[in-house]
Amino acid sequence: MDGRQLRILRELGELGSVSAVAEALLVTPSAISQQLRLLQRTMPVPLTERQGRRLVLTDAGQALAAAAVDVEAALARARHAVEDFVGQADGEVSVAAFHSAGSAFFPLLLRALAATGGPRLALADEDVPQEDFPRLTRLYDLVLAHRLDHAPPWPGTIAATTLLREPLDVALPAGHPLAGKRRLSPRDVADEPWITVHDGFPVLATIEAIAAAAGRRLRLAHRINEFAVVAEAVAAGGGIALMPRWTVRPHPDLVLRPLSGVQARRHIDVLCRPERTARAAVRTVLTELRRAAGAIRRRDAGEGDADERDAERACGPRA
Repeated sequence: MDGRQLRILRELGELGSVSAVAEALLVTPSAISQQLRLLQRTMPVPLTERQGRRLVLTDAGQALAAAAVDVEAALARARHAVEDFVGQADGEVSVAAFHSAGSAFFPLLLRALAATGGPRLALADEDVPQEDFPRLTRLYDLVLAHRLDHAPPWPGTIAATTLLREPLDVALPAGHPLAGKRRLSPRDVADEPWITVHDGFPVLATIEAIAAAAGRRLRLAHRINEFAVVAEAVAAGGGIALMPRWTVRPHPDLVLRPLSGVQARRHIDVLCRPERTARAAVRTVLTELRRAAGAIRRRDAGEGDADERDAERACGPRA
């Protein structure tokens, strides 16, 4: 049985005929009769009986119709509870991010929402390969994920908004011979020892593109995922590395130089399951994430208008 069938039974007891129930519920009499037959199949005793041309409730039917009143009241309370939850502006919103995005976005989110008395945040760091980010949307309301320009798009079942398209620059010790050049080519950096991420993480694909453009294999000296640790290793002379331009805190002993000849840029996207955005609190956090992205991007005066437009798109299903 379901709530609609119970309501039909209740209405039949009150209105006295199938045609009157059909008129009240704006459906056909045959649809009412079908639902009554389906309900009867779940019951061990008859719920209705014929009295002349009328269909009336048996004693068992009347007992079930009375219970239907409580069922409808419980369903109404449940609907109101969901409506209250969806509209709750200060509800809890869980946000996960990979490390460098968390370092850049989390402080801005915390300060902005503390100032407005908005949603309560539950923050988490999640350092996973690119293909695992969509799965995290089962556990968190919003997930900050990264992928390279030429990487496959996120699954169509996931809603996604690009917050930043962030260049990846070559990080060098300040005293390195290449630090004097304004831009670097793959051939410039092909013979240097490299510090890069573990297999399965997006930056590695750009390292492979550099090797292909230079026509030689790069020497991968160290495998470190956390960019703050990478920065210290580069500063100590352990090699050079690709570093995000905006989301990693500047290091006083490093210089960043843009790379020519390969696509060296990553998307920072916010992923969510579309139904999560029905909540007012989640939509508020999405708005603050877009504002935070604008603040991060404005630190670099040379950023163009295209990224501004991309970051303004609302989180919604991919076309």
